[in-house]
Amino acid sequence: MSSLATTAAGTLRMRIPYRELPPPTTIIPATATTLPGAVAALKSFLTTPPPSGLPDRTVILTGAGLSVASGLADYRGVNGTYRVNKSYKPIFHHEFLTSHETRQRYWARSYIGWRGLGRAGPNPGHYAIRDLGDLLAQRYSGDQNNKSITGVITQNVDSFHKMSHPDIQTVELHGTLASVVCTSCRNQFPRVEYQTTLARLNPIWADFLREALASGALETEDIEERNKKGIKMNPDGDVDLAEAPYTTFRYPACPSCLKEPPRLADGTKTWVEIDKDGAWEPSSTAGVLKPAVIMFGESISAEVKHEAEKAIDNAGRMLILGTSLATYSAWRLAQRAKLRGMPIAIVSIGGVRREEMFFEDLDPKMAGPHGVRVEMATEQLLPALVEELKSYNNGAMVAEVPVGTLFTERVR
Repeated sequence: MSSLATTAAGTLRMRIPYRELPPPTTIIPATATTLPGAVAALKSFLTTPPPSGLPDRTVILTGAGLSVASGLADYRGVNGTYRVNKSYKPIFHHEFLTSHETRQRYWARSYIGWRGLGRAGPNPGHYAIRDLGDLLAQRYSGDQNNKSITGVITQNVDSFHKMSHPDIQTVELHGTLASVVCTSCRNQFPRVEYQTTLARLNPIWADFLREALASGALETEDIEERNKKGIKMNPDGDVDLAEAPYTTFRYPACPSCLKEPPRLADGTKTWVEIDKDGAWEPSSTAGVLKPAVIMFGESISAEVKHEAEKAIDNAGRMLILGTSLATYSAWRLAQRAKLRGMPIAIVSIGGVRREEMFFEDLDPKMAGPHGVRVEMATEQLLPALVEELKSYNNGAMVAEVPVGTLFTERVR
């Protein structure tokens, strides 16, 4: 998720790639600049069989742009954090592991920001993916259990995909904020319970959170209004609080390690110490809890990589939604699809990392079967695509219910 760079002094520092979006390229096909044109291109893309030898199934790769309509910040979009908060610097994995003060800063900001993430939920774009799965499955086989979408690979950590389409496999490439994980024993615990413990250990911060909620600072989507009230919202539930006393913030120890401290790989015994209220003490050598996400500078597990690659290898086309592919972990998956000869469609506002590579062999005038490039909001485009596919299938797939409802009523 980041890379190493060398300073003038010869020391290594972490560098975040592509803080600014690359310039957008040609819309493909040329008619896809309008909503009807974009819908027609994507319908053609999803209903035209892929090149010979590839399965007639789709894999979807998503990023933060898909969740903007849910009220969450993204990194590089029009109002992305890297654009509106030039001083923003995420916490790196090695910083979190080695610094008690860094963890205090992270958990204090995350404690306040969790409220905004907790009240958010899937938007019409997420639910449209569910309905696309139903429509495509019945379009090709008449069997709803047919896996016409081999999986959704997401860089997002909000778990909205699992909420909105539980029947479609989701690979959370960068983990989830719904859990915390121990860096020593690897046990996981629900974030909701962890949030309650943070409130108990930090009554002054709990009072501040109540004041922030009362002021409406965490409810408004107006960036300037938030800034006036001293709050900057960043991606992944992080809130920037000007001159906040982060060093007063306390966080709990891993309950499993507290009960039975683990041994290191070489057999060295560890220990976990807590204060009278149960907060982790810096004298401890184990029991540090972190969000169950892949932080900047942290590696994705081999198991998750394998699941993502399997979803691609079982598909014959890739639909990319709401991402600039700035992180290599996501870009390499799109590259894998391209090298397999899979048609690729990208729906994202703003430029995409090396996107010319995905369309270099396409005629911009073609109708969409072999590639699509659209700049349009997913929460508008995807529901419109669902409605078009319903008509295309003579209305026999999904009953006429609003896109975004919890359940899909099917016509028998």
